[in-house]
Amino acid sequence: MPEPVHVRELATDDLDAAWELGRFAFGSDPQPPAHATVTPAGLTRYGAFDGSGRLVGKAVDLHHDQWWSGRAVSAADVAGVAVAPEARGRGVGRALLTALLRGAHERQAAISALYPTIAAPYRACGWEAAGVLRTVDLATAALPRHRPSPELAARAGTTADLPAVADLYERVARHRNGMLTRRGERFEMPDPTLPGDGLTLVEADGELVGYATWQRGRGYGADSVLTVDEALAVTPEAARELVGVLASWASVAPTLRLCPLDGDAVSTVLPLEAARDHERDLWMHRPVDVTRAVAARGWPAHTRGTVDFGLTDTLADWNTGTWRLSVADGDAELTRVSGDTDLRLDVRGFALLYAGAARARSVAQAGLLHHGPTVDPAALDLLGAGGPAQLLDYF
Repeated sequence: MPEPVHVRELATDDLDAAWELGRFAFGSDPQPPAHATVTPAGLTRYGAFDGSGRLVGKAVDLHHDQWWSGRAVSAADVAGVAVAPEARGRGVGRALLTALLRGAHERQAAISALYPTIAAPYRACGWEAAGVLRTVDLATAALPRHRPSPELAARAGTTADLPAVADLYERVARHRNGMLTRRGERFEMPDPTLPGDGLTLVEADGELVGYATWQRGRGYGADSVLTVDEALAVTPEAARELVGVLASWASVAPTLRLCPLDGDAVSTVLPLEAARDHERDLWMHRPVDVTRAVAARGWPAHTRGTVDFGLTDTLADWNTGTWRLSVADGDAELTRVSGDTDLRLDVRGFALLYAGAARARSVAQAGLLHHGPTVDPAALDLLGAGGPAQLLDYF
């Protein structure tokens, strides 16, 4: 029988051992960076210790907020999960994630996302695949050429422009689902610096309407790549102007690499039919507290309805029970009800529906929603009203 482990928050004295554990798991540099040996604000580090006091597992709760249809929802996003080779397969990861969820619940978090290196252990703990962060390569020469507009000005940005860049990101992100707010202690920098090598701004009458952050890379031959960390705009004219600036790199950077945001202004200008996948990072989602997850987010103003369902969550037992979901006028709530229900949902099914990643009938076909033969499971599509979630940040 596996020896039980003790899980607690990591202290400063534990951080060297935590770095070493992560180094073995992720192939990191033997010398830890400065941020790895201090405990910054905006996160909680958990460690699992065996009977001898040796650190055998670790996980980090990132205190993010995510935008959900105009409202910021408190999240416990998970990163840096690692288990010592000798302790794998012995329930260490499950013990860590159980403690992390309980701590996140106590600090009032509502939802959680993570990027898995392998999905199965997280599925066993209630997370489910909800989307993909896609990085694509485009031939820079294939970008549409655009004659500079006399109504717009393109210029290089400086650190003084970063507050305006943050405001524009929020204008794009806040009405979507799942994207980080980039607010709070983890994003407060006393001495901000420009991201990457450059920042290109597009302005209309002095107002920022588009930006791109980029890294030049090395060389200027056939294998040279311009990596665009982010390119966002709030008008079609700004998007065309921004893409026109990126197209001007064709003679020295034949490949443009970026993460497109589905359906935004810039993506509607890019020739995505010619894109080649460079990288695909699966991300997973789950509720920390279903009542907060439902009450905190925004809902489509035109959506109304009520549905009862049972929910099973083996790691977060406060979510288990029979619930009534009521949605009206842009708000929703979950209330506990008594008695049996015809719809019985696994927490992974809840995650799929909440994130808009699947419809109820598909969730039922996956075995994550159970119902009687005469019951229409589509009633639970109400839980997914508002469209699919998307992440633009990797953590």
